[in-house]
Amino acid sequence: MTVDVLPDDVLVEIFCYVNRRDNLNTQNPWHALVHVCRRWRYLVFASPCRLNLQLDYRGHGPIPEVLDAWPVLPLIIRGGPRENPRLDPRWDNRVAAFESEHHNRICEIRLSFLPISRWHRFTAAMQKPFPELTYLYLSVCNWGSVSVLPESFLGGSAPRLRELSLTSISFPSIPKLLLSVHSLVDLSLWDIPDSGYFSPDAMATTLKVMTRLESLHLQFRSPRSRPDPASRPLLPPTRSVLPALTKLIFGGVYEYLEDLLTRIDAPLLCYLYVDFFMDLNFDLPQLHRLIGHAEEFKAYNHAKVVIFDFAIDLSLYHKTGPLDCSRRLELRIQCGELDWQLSSLAQFCSPSFPLISTLEELEIRVFKLSSSHWKDDMGHTRWLELLDSFTALKNLYLTCGVAQRVCGTLQEVSGERATEVLPALRNLFVDGFRSLEHIQEAIGPFVAARQLSGHPVAIDHWR
Repeated sequence: MTVDVLPDDVLVEIFCYVNRRDNLNTQNPWHALVHVCRRWRYLVFASPCRLNLQLDYRGHGPIPEVLDAWPVLPLIIRGGPRENPRLDPRWDNRVAAFESEHHNRICEIRLSFLPISRWHRFTAAMQKPFPELTYLYLSVCNWGSVSVLPESFLGGSAPRLRELSLTSISFPSIPKLLLSVHSLVDLSLWDIPDSGYFSPDAMATTLKVMTRLESLHLQFRSPRSRPDPASRPLLPPTRSVLPALTKLIFGGVYEYLEDLLTRIDAPLLCYLYVDFFMDLNFDLPQLHRLIGHAEEFKAYNHAKVVIFDFAIDLSLYHKTGPLDCSRRLELRIQCGELDWQLSSLAQFCSPSFPLISTLEELEIRVFKLSSSHWKDDMGHTRWLELLDSFTALKNLYLTCGVAQRVCGTLQEVSGERATEVLPALRNLFVDGFRSLEHIQEAIGPFVAARQLSGHPVAIDHWR
């Protein structure tokens, strides 16, 4: 049996696999099909919708010459960072495509590290409607300068846009544009400059109309994105439910996120990543409420704390079965002092945090810490503040570097206090065979006190 005897519909299904959308590294994969034979060429061009035919244009040659060689198809404009903007004419060809009469065929724009030398010409060409645009990914080589999108970007309207990603770009009027985008599924604003600030109230008003939004990513460049306290409402506003939102990523000051969450709710959330700039006092009732309302998070049974030189992380997820990176809860606090790291994390793990008091497993790890990160004279209070939150913890896992500090803290606990700290603890696992004997000796008083109280703790290797 040869391929020639396959019926047309079977061949078209095979072509769909060859031309699948996730094959981003191959430019116009359907080109190879139309050059095989006359029959294949006919089948490809007779099924443009079924095959999702699009012309992937990366600036090789002037746009009129490229389009003359092919049928009328939707256009993808793509450019990457491996091009010298001074020597490579492809950037000029791409911008010329936006300026041309064919701009109304552009359905997707993927420009990474757009050179500043082309920025003004690019923004001038983009101040008109792009009626077929569904995907827009844009980042710039700003090298410390600020690239600003005008209010008239995309003609102020993008009704078919499904995914929007901007990196290192100031766009203060983006809430106004987004009010026209009711089909948006993915919104990502990375490295938002200080001049690109928009208020939590403006963003919440925008999100209210995005009933299809599944993924939201807001990440600010610096702590200067802190909202004005005077702008906070005197009375709690009515929350808007985002019915499709499953993924939320935020980076910035905690006040901004709190003000935003005062106005929205996301009951289907299953992935949450929060990266806070350092603050001495974290007050997070709205974040705790959001977590408590998400049904997915209630089943998370494992927590992991990782201490870095520059930050401290807490992540929660399902331990049973293969790790699903699309379903987890993670908090990062940017801070270089261990004392502040533990204090900040303890504030997050307060009694109002609905999951901490039910967790039964916790890992505490360190990641390539410098010797200066540990301060021998640091008191045990911070460790106790953190551990006191895990009242249901049964299994505690410690890497060698952190085990001496935690066990040194537990060594100081005696009497009734020994049953109050980690009252449900049954097993302590330590990474490293050489350190186990030393740990058993150091934590001896705590283990003895727990044994006398009828709540014994076993110590073993963490394999």
